[in-house]
Amino acid sequence: MAATQAAPSLDGVLEAAIYVDDLDAAEAFYGGLLGLPVVLRQAGRHVFFRAGSTIVLAFRAEATREAPAADNALPVPPHGAEGPGHLCFAASGPDLDRWAEVLAATGVAIEADFRWPNGARSVYVRDPAGNSVEFAEPKLWATEGA
Repeated sequence: MAATQAAPSLDGVLEAAIYVDDLDAAEAFYGGLLGLPVVLRQAGRHVFFRAGSTIVLAFRAEATREAPAADNALPVPPHGAEGPGHLCFAASGPDLDRWAEVLAATGVAIEADFRWPNGARSVYVRDPAGNSVEFAEPKLWATEGA
């Protein structure tokens, strides 16, 4: 789709969704281990977490594919994904060192821990649903001069 005029600006990502098969395990990982506050939970459907100014939505995919049942439900279109997704949290270099220690100490296997060509470090693990969870220095995506 070609734009004929300049697109309006966007201020960032407000929310990001991952799909899980066990909400309790997701809450233990994201809320317990990572310390993200739970902002909303609906049994059998979702648990949402605050991560800075962004919300991480953890859905059971099969529950989100169904149309809202209640007459007063919000008109959110059905959605859902198959297979593991990816989520990346920003963390400073010293905090990445601490995260690597905490993750290893709690038995979470580190799949990769490396530096990108621009010098930014990333640490990758899997959540209980198999989603790829990355912790990275913000300079990974820094623009020149920023």
